[in-house]
Amino acid sequence: MTAPTPNIAITYCRLCNWMLRAAWMGQELLSTFAGEAGSLTLIPDDTGGVFEVRIDGNLIWSRSEKGRFPEIAELKQIVRDRIAPAHDLGHADRDHAGHGHADPGHAKTGHVKPGDDSRGET
Repeated sequence: MTAPTPNIAITYCRLCNWMLRAAWMGQELLSTFAGEAGSLTLIPDDTGGVFEVRIDGNLIWSRSEKGRFPEIAELKQIVRDRIAPAHDLGHADRDHAGHGHADPGHAKTGHVKPGDDSRGET
């Protein structure tokens, strides 16, 4: 029996105890893409430091290539772009547009970072 498609597979380092991280990211993806994701597979691996996400066998994230784990919002954007381009991610799209990070406190509180005062005051 083959997994329904699209299949999201997360391969994680068992020796690093990253199962909970993989499971959390997997449940976030399944919750977000409940109508689009066919299945989710968690794959424990003994390769030190491995953390990879694939869709139907195609690598979309590799910790060894990126040097870090994905932020959940950016992972959702990558998955969305591949399996459900019209899917609105709400605040994840607004806060992480272009895979950058917004400063939500700036817009809500009016606080500015040092050196970022648009009034020209120091």
